[in-house]
Amino acid sequence: MTQFDDAYDNSGHIEGADTFPPKWEKAAAAFRNDLGARAQVGVSYGPSDRQVFDFFQPEGVSRGTVIFVHGGYWKAFDSSYWSHLAAGPLSRGWAVAMPSYDLCPDVRIGTITTQIAAAVTEISRRTFGRLSLVGHSAGGHLVSRMTDPLVLPSEVRDRIENIAPISALADLGPLMQTSMNDVLRIDAAEALAESPINMSPPHGVNVTVWVGADERPAFLEQSEQLARTWGARQVVVEGKHHFDVIDALADPESDMVRAVLGG
Repeated sequence: MTQFDDAYDNSGHIEGADTFPPKWEKAAAAFRNDLGARAQVGVSYGPSDRQVFDFFQPEGVSRGTVIFVHGGYWKAFDSSYWSHLAAGPLSRGWAVAMPSYDLCPDVRIGTITTQIAAAVTEISRRTFGRLSLVGHSAGGHLVSRMTDPLVLPSEVRDRIENIAPISALADLGPLMQTSMNDVLRIDAAEALAESPINMSPPHGVNVTVWVGADERPAFLEQSEQLARTWGARQVVVEGKHHFDVIDALADPESDMVRAVLGG
């Protein structure tokens, strides 16, 4: 293991790390089951089997739509693990969409960015009103990339009011020096093009960068760098690590949900 492998090894520094994915999967399945007909699972937005999103409808007319993009270093998981995190926005009257996407090494990270843009565009076509984007880890990278003027159509981008990158990967350069790059295949050109820290700060969008205080120093540094480069608000959540900082999304009264929904 290299120095950079350890720097980005979340599981190796979280007690009981292997217990989290089964808990997420169980909680998500129970949430979808309880939601019944208000949960639409596997709505297609592109040609491959993984280019689908789950859509959760609140009671009554929605106040807007939150789009949550999952993490997993662009090489793991799908939307089915995270459904329960929709509870916070749903309770406040917002619809929630959660896209899956093709994974590395089958595709490159740049292709995943294009897929998420297609998902956001399709979700916008099916909804009305405001959009808020929230993403965790690699998902934080992907929602940040949606502010690039070349990624989304202007009429879609103009509906995005809030973006909350959580524990986001904002500088892909260091990942080139990890063993993960055997799968990710990031090269210098892609690191330059796909790193949010190299983008122009977005205008007209409220950005709040979140990170757990107990995360790996590399993630604290990446979040601080993104917030500084974009002139965005940063929140460091005491007592939280990479796997539980996202739990606040399930709580309608949390500061994180308030930020995602614009206060």
